Amino acid sequence: MAARSDVTVGIDIGTSSVKAVAVTGEGEVVRRARIPHDFSIPAPLRFEHDARRCWYDGPATALSALGDDLSPVGVCVAAMVPSLTAVDTNERPISPGLLYGDERGAGGGGHPGESGELGRFLAWLAAQYPAAHGFRPAQAVANAALTGEAVISTTAAAACWPLFDFKGWNEPLVHAAGAQVEQLPRLVPGGSVAGTLQGNDACVVEGGTIDAMAEQLVAGADHTGDVLVICGTTLIVWSVSDEPAEVPGYFPIPHTAPGKFLLGGPSNAGGLFLNWATSLLALDGEAANLGNIPLWVPYPRGERVPLNDADRRAEIRGLDLTHTSASIRRAAFEAAGFVTRRMIEVAPTKPRRIVATGGGVRVPEWLETLATCTGLPVDVVGTPEGGAMGAAFLARIAAGLESSTHDAGRWARVDRTVEPDAMWAAAVDDRYHLWAEVAG
Repeated sequence: MAARSDVTVGIDIGTSSVKAVAVTGEGEVVRRARIPHDFSIPAPLRFEHDARRCWYDGPATALSALGDDLSPVGVCVAAMVPSLTAVDTNERPISPGLLYGDERGAGGGGHPGESGELGRFLAWLAAQYPAAHGFRPAQAVANAALTGEAVISTTAAAACWPLFDFKGWNEPLVHAAGAQVEQLPRLVPGGSVAGTLQGNDACVVEGGTIDAMAEQLVAGADHTGDVLVICGTTLIVWSVSDEPAEVPGYFPIPHTAPGKFLLGGPSNAGGLFLNWATSLLALDGEAANLGNIPLWVPYPRGERVPLNDADRRAEIRGLDLTHTSASIRRAAFEAAGFVTRRMIEVAPTKPRRIVATGGGVRVPEWLETLATCTGLPVDVVGTPEGGAMGAAFLARIAAGLESSTHDAGRWARVDRTVEPDAMWAAAVDDRYHLWAEVAG
């Protein structure tokens, strides 16, 4: 491909891989790369990355995999939140990368963005690594690898609240955690230049963003009645409405689309649960009896919205001798669909469609069950790497090619629509009401 002056790169550090896409100003993905990595669960309530491999080496490797001839004008890194690691004077991680839901951040309650989880990560790392040069979220580690400096945008830092108070790092809280403000990354406004790519001063690097926010920018779920479902390692559901709504246990936020609001939040009934549940048994037989599928309580590591209870655990209810491993697999996907339906039902606006994004859209069974469990058509995005694509749009803003995130919706593409399966509808509806009783 001949070098173009409008290509930007978005990089998304996910739980199981780093994705990178190179995108033109028209929203055409011209290159893509995926660098898989592992996550670790050394104990039931621990959840971590090899931060050096996943956060420092991974983004640079993914960028290189796009090709030396690419010559992007901007790069931006999105990542899951919250996350934190300790680093040395060379900005290399020296500790595990602590991830959302890890017990070392426990003690708050509610959504991680309001619970102070990041502050407790900091306290644990400061106590365990007292000689650390600094403490960095994943975006700042990646930016250090790309630019030579640990820097993070105020957009990404929003996931660090109240350690970040939307003005800067909260010095009393940082001190209370046993650290110094100087040990946290430099802050820059969202959409601005955080530095330039090492070896290419013509390529600017934006300060980074939150993966789910980047997904929102380019998914196209921008109208009242749309439901954005991010089918990732974490399942995230956002219902779009004209007015903000307060529902206990759920998280209301402004939409990236002007004048719209979102209600919903993250659930642990996503790819992490589905991959675990479906790997327990070899697939055999068929789930032929539509009215006789068991029920998964999909909480092997607790549940987030709306239960906000890390102590919940997974169960299978209603097993009998007629069930095959296919029945149990079907039950797992239905559980993810039921979690989604529960979130949709509390929204103030009648839903009209689901917009599905994330790596899970490559799993037909997930999409088919999602449609049938909710009774809604599922519009599948054209680019599953939505976090990386949204980050590429933010890189355009930093490079001066765009003036507003409100224009990111022009990159939205629908690849196909999955309709509910009428044959399964009645049986699934009956199971949903029973699931709601047993799953809490």
